[in-house]
Amino acid sequence: MATRDERRAVTILLGLACAGLVVRLLALSGTAPGDLSYRAGAGDRPTQDSVAAKSDRLLRPLAPDEKIDLDRAPADELTRLPRIGPALAARIVTDRAVNGSFGSLEGLDRVPGIGPSLLRGIQPHAVFSGRPRNSPVRQPDLVRLSTATAQELAQLPGIGLVKARAIVQHREQHGPFRSVESLTKVRGIGQGTLDRIRHLVRP
Repeated sequence: MATRDERRAVTILLGLACAGLVVRLLALSGTAPGDLSYRAGAGDRPTQDSVAAKSDRLLRPLAPDEKIDLDRAPADELTRLPRIGPALAARIVTDRAVNGSFGSLEGLDRVPGIGPSLLRGIQPHAVFSGRPRNSPVRQPDLVRLSTATAQELAQLPGIGLVKARAIVQHREQHGPFRSVESLTKVRGIGQGTLDRIRHLVRP
C-alpha cells in the first residue's frame, strides 16, 4: 500500500503532465516562432489571371464559339488553338513583334510552319484586331535569260549549273530569247521547269 508521500508525488507528476499537455496543445494551435504565414483579407478573391485560374483556362478546350485574337494573344493562349504548339506559338508572337499585326488569316500565313490546312483548322476560332502594316513588298529582280551568266542562271530553282550552261550555249547558237516560253527549246528544260521559274525570269 502506497504511503502518503508516494500518493503526493504521483499527484504532482500527474498535474505536471496535464500542464505540459495543455501547453503543447496551445503551441500547436498557433504558429511556430519565426514561421511566416499569409492571411487573405475577407474581401480578397483570386483574380482571373491568378496562376490557378490561368492554368485552368489554358487547359480548358476551346468552346465552339470561343475566339482568340491572334494580333494580341500571348504565346500560351495561342497554344489552345488546334495544331498550335509552344514552338509555333512563339514564332507567331516573334513575327508579330517584328513585322506588326497580321490583320487576317492571309497575313498569318507569312509565319514559317503555317500552311493552308492549319489555317483552315484555326479559322473558326481566329479573330484579328490589328491592321497589317502597309509596307510595299519589294519585287525580286527578274533574271534576264538573254544576258544572265551561267552562275546567275544556276541560282534559279530546278536549273543548276548544267542546265544553266545549256541555256548560255543555246543563246550563243540561236541568239537572244524572244520570250520566256522559248526556254523550253533548250535541251533538258521542259514545261515543268519553266513553270517553276516563270515568275523569276524575263527574256
